[in-house]
Amino acid sequence: MPGNTFGTLFRVTTWGESHGRAIGAVIDGCPPGVPLTAEMIQQELERRRPGKGGATSPRKEPDRVEIMSGVFRPEGCEHELTTGTPISLVIFNRDAHSRSYDHIRDVFRPGHGDLSYQAKYGIRDHRGGGRASARETAARVAAGAVAAQLLNLHAIDVVAYTVALGGIETDKRDLRVIGENRLFCPDNEAAARMEERIAQVRAQGDTLGGIVEIRAVCPPGLGEPVFDKLDAELARALMSIGAVKGVEIGAGFRAAAMTGSENNDPISPSGFMGNNAGGILAGISNGEHLVMRVAVKPIPSINREQQTVNSANEPVTIRIGGRHDISAIPRIVPVCEAMVRLTLADHLLRQLAIVETRNRLLRQRDGRDG
Repeated sequence: MPGNTFGTLFRVTTWGESHGRAIGAVIDGCPPGVPLTAEMIQQELERRRPGKGGATSPRKEPDRVEIMSGVFRPEGCEHELTTGTPISLVIFNRDAHSRSYDHIRDVFRPGHGDLSYQAKYGIRDHRGGGRASARETAARVAAGAVAAQLLNLHAIDVVAYTVALGGIETDKRDLRVIGENRLFCPDNEAAARMEERIAQVRAQGDTLGGIVEIRAVCPPGLGEPVFDKLDAELARALMSIGAVKGVEIGAGFRAAAMTGSENNDPISPSGFMGNNAGGILAGISNGEHLVMRVAVKPIPSINREQQTVNSANEPVTIRIGGRHDISAIPRIVPVCEAMVRLTLADHLLRQLAIVETRNRLLRQRDGRDG
């Protein structure tokens, strides 16, 4: 089954290619009565949009979303509301220059999905990255904005920010300042050093990776006990982002060097006294903040000579031009938020269904007992 759909009850299918006519998403399973307007979605897309506010990508897309179905404004209501039917979203591509890739249409670019897509499908879209392009993530952000409206009704909040870029790291977590710098970093001084590093690497024709941390305010009880553990589902969601090469939750890899007494989070009458678990125990949220980090690889399109082969398996040397980011950060930050929101929205609906079933059975039992 093609892997273009995510979720069990809150299901999202994305469609479209980097240099096609449009990209978009279809959301099935969103409950009725959730406030939703194009402007709500647009606010999230603005944070990911290329070519905006000095963003590192020269490609300038307006990324204006249109809601094609699934909302209706009842008489006397301030906003459109979801109807419970599929929500279809479309974003038209306005600044696609596929001719920029004509000179490498028969070449497999190092670090890209060219070779693996060819092996799977026997054909590949040589207009940029096609489905493998980061352009596809705009559809995820749009769908995540819909999920955010549902989560808001249940006081679930998600925020992501940059904690490392190009080897420059920060231990500060002042979330009040992440909107004050272009990199969504919770440390303005570190953000300034990261910007210097970006300028340095740009001059060298190279690219950078980094680390994004995501936090979520989440009630206890979300997640399933075995294969659909909440941490497993979050890791899957975040790893589905093309530039992400690693995920850790809570203490993550540091837990491997700890003793049990160090890693366990003590519990007091007022709650947990630590959060090495990252808000998840036995695959189910425990009421503490969910804490995740993702390792983001450098953008593979670099303006330096690289060794590769062409479709005839002949060795060639290429230098990739075109319009590319220096780093997936900061534009990947709202994408990480979106994937966490989609996961939590799905598990919220699954938990609400369990609670409703449990309460109905209790009412039936109490009625019999009476």
